Amino acid sequence: MNNSHLRFSFTNSLSPGEEESVMKLWNGEYPAKLAYDAVEDFETYINGLESPTHILVQLNKEIVGWATKFIRDQEKWFAIILSSSIQGQGIGSKIMSYLKTNEEILSGWVIDHNQDIKVNGELYLSPLNFYLKQGFNIVKEQRLELPTLSAIKIRWKNTS
Repeated sequence: MNNSHLRFSFTNSLSPGEEESVMKLWNGEYPAKLAYDAVEDFETYINGLESPTHILVQLNKEIVGWATKFIRDQEKWFAIILSSSIQGQGIGSKIMSYLKTNEEILSGWVIDHNQDIKVNGELYLSPLNFYLKQGFNIVKEQRLELPTLSAIKIRWKNTS
């Protein structure tokens, strides 16, 4: 694939069309049990993020990646989704460097097992190794165990 057609844009709020595209990406790439049925439900999630910065990755005007950093419990958190069609090409690393800019600490939840199934029936593969390569550490004492999500907390600290 030719990455020269990739466009990165930054915004503090998503348009209704962008929300719909990001939800479609979310539903296609995350485990099926995390999927949203209605745009209104996804909108509620997005609108619940405190002080978000969104990064949209577009290829030929189609959103193929989304990331956000936001405040939760006085900490800076992030979420990131890339279409499987663009994974493994350094795009996630580029987005992570954008997310880390001007941050001291960045936290996230990451699924640390390969037992979930995506909407298309494929296995959801844990991205934990990607985050470890990006300099994140596992916060072993903080785990999320919900009916829809089993994840471990990861944290990156700026050491420069």
